[in-house]
Amino acid sequence: MGEHRRSGRERAVPDGGTTTTAATAEEEADVGGLSAPSEDQEMPLADHIEEMIKRLAIVIVVAGSVSIVVFPLADQLITFIWYSVLPGGDVAQPRVYGPLEFVLARIKVASLAGLIVALPVMVYETYRFMRPGLYRNERKYYLAAVPTSLILAIVGVLFAFFVVLPAIFTYFLTYSQDAGAIAFGLGDTFGLMLILMGYLAIVFQIPLLIMLAIMMGLTTRRWLTERRLYFWGAFLGVAFVSSPDPTGMAPIIVALTMVGLFEGTLLILRWVGR
Repeated sequence: MGEHRRSGRERAVPDGGTTTTAATAEEEADVGGLSAPSEDQEMPLADHIEEMIKRLAIVIVVAGSVSIVVFPLADQLITFIWYSVLPGGDVAQPRVYGPLEFVLARIKVASLAGLIVALPVMVYETYRFMRPGLYRNERKYYLAAVPTSLILAIVGVLFAFFVVLPAIFTYFLTYSQDAGAIAFGLGDTFGLMLILMGYLAIVFQIPLLIMLAIMMGLTTRRWLTERRLYFWGAFLGVAFVSSPDPTGMAPIIVALTMVGLFEGTLLILRWVGR
């Protein structure tokens, strides 16, 4: 695949002016401790789009392949997740109200595994797409982000599994138990579980995105700190718009989680002096 992507980018030179990096190794220079990208050159827009589609296709193929591998184990995963989140006994017995509910539940749990693996693959393919236009230190940051993305995705799923889902279903049971007999439909209930786990796998990428943006010079901690209320409002809006829980419990927890990750990342950056 072609790896020539960005057009020439400007960089500072000692006399205070700017110069455009060339696409030859001979003109690579070290200015201020940063090595200028030697592979940087112009490409037609159509080639950019074609390359981007190829990278996206790789992510989709990886996600699909992982989902296929996990699908035979879906029955055990459904049982484990279901009875780990819901209370034991007849109350938690899943009800199947359609002929395809169980099959769709198996597909959903396999797709969650595909999503978790696809996140770091997407980071890596983004790096491959942008690599010719990145400085040497920027490439190091991007490559370090690949395993970090996988770790954060797993932490997000575990956070949903051990904290968010038990809290939400305890709340559901508390306000529903006096209203009538409680029954959990497999399709809707398990769909809610998987959506929240997948959602939080993505949400937990927030620290990585912030640190990557700052390390690559796209923004600063001060800029983010001064506009934190805008980010809080955006987190709240996204959480309520995308949540499948109409009671408001899930979006509130997700929004607080997003704010906590955002503020925690800024606190760490302040502590390390970035």
